[in-house]
Amino acid sequence: MTEAAARVTEQAAGDDEFVVAGRRLKSRLIVGTGKYKDLAQNAAAVEAAGAEIVTVAVRRVNVTNPNEPMLVDYIDPKKVIYLPNTAGCYTAEDAVRTLRLAREAGGWNLVKLEVLGDRKTLYPDMIETLRAAEALLEDGFEVMVYCTDDPIMAKKLEDMGCCAIMPLAAPIGSGLGIQNPINIRLIVEQSKVPVLVDAGVGTASDAAVAMELGCDGVLMNTAIAEAKDPIKMARAMKLAVEAGRLAYLAGRMPKKLYADPSSPMGGLI
Repeated sequence: MTEAAARVTEQAAGDDEFVVAGRRLKSRLIVGTGKYKDLAQNAAAVEAAGAEIVTVAVRRVNVTNPNEPMLVDYIDPKKVIYLPNTAGCYTAEDAVRTLRLAREAGGWNLVKLEVLGDRKTLYPDMIETLRAAEALLEDGFEVMVYCTDDPIMAKKLEDMGCCAIMPLAAPIGSGLGIQNPINIRLIVEQSKVPVLVDAGVGTASDAAVAMELGCDGVLMNTAIAEAKDPIKMARAMKLAVEAGRLAYLAGRMPKKLYADPSSPMGGLI
């Protein structure tokens, strides 16, 4: 077996690590903790997905009040990395305040920043996102950042010091899949930090496409939580991310305008 073939075989077996902010992970699939029927179903989906990171909307998910069902009773923060996010924040000030409270409550330093522009599209407000990122980085946070699929903005966030760039595939919760693969590929090619598609994935093929474009991972919530069978969909997403990653490493055949026979044309009987 050649060295290249051995490397691909190892990666297929799960030795292809994903590194974000110095944390080495085997799973390239990050899942959310919202919209599930209950916390037990959420925990089962996380297990089926093989996820090692879960996002937690600090303003919506109970992680501190013992008088109500707590996420930590179902998803062990000692086994799964909690990634506090700023879902529902529309200003830099709200986002920074939310993550500072999260750090005080749970000691979380690795965070996901999202600052939304309006309630109809839930597109990121990039001006507020840049302001919030600057403040959080100065405050010692490790910032994974949700952003538009604009390569220029993505580069600015990386240059500021964000540890992962997370461009949307499509609007949050839309399930439309990747709408601008060219921009996603441009962001991947220019970035020296991990790039994860975040928002808009609807089914397994969308996740595979993201990975085939060279993304380091995929983050999703609604695609699993609102599936008819969330546990089966979580498993499907796990396999899709693995298949897309392996296809990217293998290198796809070139696209051609005309047919090219599988068998040699010379020496026919």
